[in-house]
Amino acid sequence: MHADLLFTGGPVLTPEGRTATAVAVTGDRITAVGGEDVRELAGPRTEVVDLAGRLLLPGFQDAHVHPVPAGLELSQCDLTGKRSAEETVAAVRAYAAAHPEREWILGGGWSMEAFEGGTPTKRLLDEVVPDRPVYLPNRDHHGAWVNSRALELAGIDRDTPDPADGRIERDASGAPSGTLQEGAMQLVGRLAPPAGPADRLAALLHAQRHLHALGITAWQDALVGEFLGMDDPSDAYLTAARDGSLTARVVGALWWDRERGAEQIPELVDRRAASSHGRFRAGAVKMMLDGVAENGTAALLDPYLDNCGCATRNRGKSFIDPARLPAYVTELDALGFQCHFHALGDRAVRDALDAVEAARAANGPSDTRPHLAHLQVVHPADIPRFARLGATANIQPLWAAHEPQMDELTIPFLGPERAGWQYPFGSLLRAGARLAGGSDWPVSSPDPLQGIHVAVNRVEPGGDAPVFLPGERLGLGDAIRAYTAGSAHVNHLDDTGRVAVGALADLVVLDRDPFDAPPERIADTRVAHTYVGGARVYAAQEA
Repeated sequence: MHADLLFTGGPVLTPEGRTATAVAVTGDRITAVGGEDVRELAGPRTEVVDLAGRLLLPGFQDAHVHPVPAGLELSQCDLTGKRSAEETVAAVRAYAAAHPEREWILGGGWSMEAFEGGTPTKRLLDEVVPDRPVYLPNRDHHGAWVNSRALELAGIDRDTPDPADGRIERDASGAPSGTLQEGAMQLVGRLAPPAGPADRLAALLHAQRHLHALGITAWQDALVGEFLGMDDPSDAYLTAARDGSLTARVVGALWWDRERGAEQIPELVDRRAASSHGRFRAGAVKMMLDGVAENGTAALLDPYLDNCGCATRNRGKSFIDPARLPAYVTELDALGFQCHFHALGDRAVRDALDAVEAARAANGPSDTRPHLAHLQVVHPADIPRFARLGATANIQPLWAAHEPQMDELTIPFLGPERAGWQYPFGSLLRAGARLAGGSDWPVSSPDPLQGIHVAVNRVEPGGDAPVFLPGERLGLGDAIRAYTAGSAHVNHLDDTGRVAVGALADLVVLDRDPFDAPPERIADTRVAHTYVGGARVYAAQEA
């Protein structure tokens, strides 16, 4: 039988290494992997791709991403990449002037380090948008910047108490200053006009094109539900899955409402059944256990420090009661759900592992494949538990580098010992943990090659800062494996993530072989072609 698609002139990255130079695809599966002998499968209708020394590897998979909100932000007031307060405010001014018809100014992506203390004020927005409400989440979506009009519409004043799961930043007089943290975001976010079904579908397809261009063939949407003003993307996925426009393979992590308990589990069972079709499968549950270190809401075992290096009374927030979490996870595990934890601080990591351990003890071994995302601070005693419990470490490597948010808003408030426990990729791997790669886009770039660059170098692409905890660097092969086989495991896509006979032909051709270049040049690599099931979904334009 002749192949439909033939790659020659390798190298080809297989589970054994760069051991092949040719791959044949028939239908949607890989049917041969080898050398010159594979050329014999070429027929008159075979499409032949000359790799010309470029690397062929499995398609990348993002184990933690938010494509629909990312796509929506790209069409709104996109503040991604703005590095100063002046540049950020100017972008808001320009967007508002260009869209006088918008009743609200929505978007987001601003950087905390652009503003003193990471908390911009309403005054800055009032100067450029005095007459319309403004609601702009920051790049990590754990805080939002609002103007006076938005605060007025929400009825937020000096007498408004902080919600249990959030904080209203205040000025010296006690009045709201313009930044809302965590659950306090919803005080304004719930008033913002939601996107319509057509907008959500357009955002998904826009995001999918972008992700395919980065070599991503599958992902896990880390929040399928409504949360802090973010729209539920379920309808967009189901529409795209039914009409065939969803070309990626997607797992949806159903949102665990942190204001409720076990009574929501039957609803999750119903949603799993109703929200799965074709290439979209809602088989996971997202449990956000804590916040982020930069605003003091990541859950820590010991208190944060203050500006003087003294211990405070703040240990962060636990959004789900740690005493009840094991029972929730045990029940979800028994029902076949995968638990996808947001666990950033060392207390949240321990709580998640304790819950997985309780589920294992109650239910015995299972194939639910729980995973913990973010893992900024991990107590050394908990590192061996990942392998023992079969819990995957879902890493976002781009964050593991010296940059202003790390150096100014995190390290001083953790102290030197805990600062050395951050993003322990190498330690986890050496302890036998399985790693999966993700981006948390739109929090940070979804480009796997940039993430791989930082995982290997622990320096931002193009950066000249000192190496961040060099002992936690990964080798290039291990970093690629996290974004391919590791994420495929998390996504229960066992016939993807590798170049092998019988596997689905989800493949990426790079524009070079990064193994042949110095590690500091990894981020220069680009994607030339992306294939899902043997069908090309992206091709770079020839120079």
